[in-house]
Amino acid sequence: MPSKKALVRRPSPRLAEGLVTHIEREKVDLDLAVEQWEAYVEALRTHGWETIEVDPADDCPDSVFVEDTVVMYRNVALIARPGADSRRAETAGVEEAVAGLGCSVNWIWDPGTLEGGDVLKIGDTVYVGRGGRTNAAGVQQLRAAFEPLGARVVSAPVSKVLHLKSAVTALPDGTVIGHIPKMDTPSLFARFLPVPEEAGSHVVLLGGDKLLMAASAPKTAELFADLGYEPVVVDISEFEKLEGCVTCLSVRLRELYV
Repeated sequence: MPSKKALVRRPSPRLAEGLVTHIEREKVDLDLAVEQWEAYVEALRTHGWETIEVDPADDCPDSVFVEDTVVMYRNVALIARPGADSRRAETAGVEEAVAGLGCSVNWIWDPGTLEGGDVLKIGDTVYVGRGGRTNAAGVQQLRAAFEPLGARVVSAPVSKVLHLKSAVTALPDGTVIGHIPKMDTPSLFARFLPVPEEAGSHVVLLGGDKLLMAASAPKTAELFADLGYEPVVVDISEFEKLEGCVTCLSVRLRELYV
């Protein structure tokens, strides 16, 4: 049976100090961010996901973006080594959480860097963004960890956005979606659907035809509804100010042995 567990992590009191790379810094409302995070977690629960709250990392401003700390393939957890030094303390609590769930745990080691936001899985194909936060050694180590398990690893250049999944995610049928101005190589994906808004590039597959997505992409939500999907919309405006999106705020564990 597939599992429906999701790791989440409460925003740090220092959230407003989080890193920004490709956008101008804006003031972050921490109280509103906490409200939005709670609504995001509730949306997961409402659609059948068991949420597991990782211990807070209050000294790490970006720690709410828990997806960057680990990559899951089947029941194997590959603990990331963030490309940003300030984020490396985030991984310890996540390692403890996945080990407690019975995952087999591997690690990215120096000189490798890899962040989970750079990894897009579609079936057994694992796309890895090679850019600012994930380096060639990190890609090589991910390949060594996952290819023996049956994965096909494809490296993709990323230069216009923070992570690969800042540019593209995928629909339930495997079609890749993205906003072309933010993509380096749209031709890399055989089945590709352009979307009209940057925030429309990001969906979390909740199960069935339900897509968790940001309120800031209403035209894309209409497009998906016309295609027969059911958008589940959440407001994550405070996290978008820090280059965050709906995928960043959780780690979905779909293939645990249960």
